[in-house]
Amino acid sequence: MKNYEIMFIVKPTLSEEEVKKVVSNFENVLTSNGATITENKAMGQRELAYEIKKFNSGYYFLFTLEAKDDKAIKEFDRLALISNDIIRHLITNLEK
Repeated sequence: MKNYEIMFIVKPTLSEEEVKKVVSNFENVLTSNGATITENKAMGQRELAYEIKKFNSGYYFLFTLEAKDDKAIKEFDRLALISNDIIRHLITNLEK
């Protein structure tokens, strides 16, 4: 099993309910493609160091997960790049 960490920023113009829906949808993308989420951490709304897509703040989320292959990671990356609700994401492979 490989361990990954995914941090992503959801745009601040969404309501609390819409933010929860976006996070839930991306959790489903990961779990339906064979990944197991070991930690799901909402870090709240924070100011960005610099403007991204005309936003100065965003809702930060951190997922720690395990996956036997990179299918779930590739699908998350593909959908996060297309999504208008995620303004930035970072996927890190954790080596043990």
